[in-house]
Amino acid sequence: MFSKKLILLLTISIGALIGFNSSMVKAAQSKTFSVLDYNVAGLPEGLSSSNPADNTLQMSPLFNDYDVASVEEDFAYNDQLLKYITAPYITKTSGNVPFGDGLNFISKYPFFDTDRVTWNKRHGVIVDGSDELTPKGFMYSQYEFEPGVYVDIYTLHADAGDDEGSYEARRDNMSQLAAYINQNSKGNAVIVMGDTNTRYTRQQDNIRQALVDTCNLQDAWVKLDRNGVYPSTGNPLMDETNRNSADFEVVDKILFRGSKSVSLDALSYRLEDTKFVDKKGNQLSDHYPITAQFSYTKADNVSLSESFGGKGGFGFNNIDNIKNKPSKLIMRADRRVDAVGMDYLDGSEILNGGNGGNQNLITLQNDEYVTKATLCKGQKSGTSTDRIFYAKFETNKGQTLEGGTKTDDSEVVTAPNGWYIAGFFGRADDEVDKLGVIYNKIPQ
Repeated sequence: MFSKKLILLLTISIGALIGFNSSMVKAAQSKTFSVLDYNVAGLPEGLSSSNPADNTLQMSPLFNDYDVASVEEDFAYNDQLLKYITAPYITKTSGNVPFGDGLNFISKYPFFDTDRVTWNKRHGVIVDGSDELTPKGFMYSQYEFEPGVYVDIYTLHADAGDDEGSYEARRDNMSQLAAYINQNSKGNAVIVMGDTNTRYTRQQDNIRQALVDTCNLQDAWVKLDRNGVYPSTGNPLMDETNRNSADFEVVDKILFRGSKSVSLDALSYRLEDTKFVDKKGNQLSDHYPITAQFSYTKADNVSLSESFGGKGGFGFNNIDNIKNKPSKLIMRADRRVDAVGMDYLDGSEILNGGNGGNQNLITLQNDEYVTKATLCKGQKSGTSTDRIFYAKFETNKGQTLEGGTKTDDSEVVTAPNGWYIAGFFGRADDEVDKLGVIYNKIPQ
């Protein structure tokens, strides 16, 4: 017989061991990646505020220390910038001034659906800046850090200047970017980094209202160096005695948010004021590079499949609107898939795509779930990107719903054991361009 004291000690020890193992499992599920943002001052020699002809090659190998990098003003020296870079995923340059936007991604992780967008408003040609001499704007790509883990990453170069025309244009830049994020990245994890030319302390700038508030983003510097407290408007924070502090704000910024399928958190933030320098310690650009380390963890109650299709249309993700079990599966289709969606037990309906084709649906029983999808893609005549030509859905009770035209390029997604297809994500406009599915756990 064990004594009560021995039993108590065993219980405490086993509990501690279980707690230790649980934390180890949780830690193992969390993974990290690093990002860098850098305005490389790559305007042609004589126009640049730096010395890019000499400095760009010195920058190049330093990018290899980061998993994802975004650059601005990558104009005339793109070949030199890429000379020693080993990352496999790099955006194709849009060209030198006056044709290129100077924005590029350099990444160890794959990305797709890249979109370059020029600002609706730019101000200044020589006088009050030169923002109208190049198609400045922002660039978007969706990154896949592992199957089913997506983060929408944006880089930008906003209108510069401190005159009223520049202030107005820059405010419009932030509002335009916010509108794009809210339309294309709804339900997705997001990172925004770039040369915003804004300061939280500047009353004429609206970055906090447009991006932090409207898009539910956090600033990594504010979170980590300022304990989440945003600066008040007033004098700029420019304490050169400690550039990595709450009292030194730069116009280059890193903002982020997670999603229901993947949490995202900034573990560290640093202004790299001693790394990107020449042999004399001089900065290689007229901007400091900024970097952050992120952790991400997949949710345990909802998951995303890999997506399949083309880059047309607008991004969508139903994940924030799924409250309970689907009651109906709906599809509109003719020659291609025009729309897919579901009705839910609470009476809500989510339909992604257009109004073309013929609508068909299946009604799901209480214990019936959509568990499999077969998708085919192809190019519509006169277009250059793929669309979803055919879809077939199957339930655990043997019901099927299919429509469109089969092609030889197909993909099958099947819910893991104990899970079901609860909704969709992808890209769509008049038709469905890209499709992935959202998995929820079957209630026990």
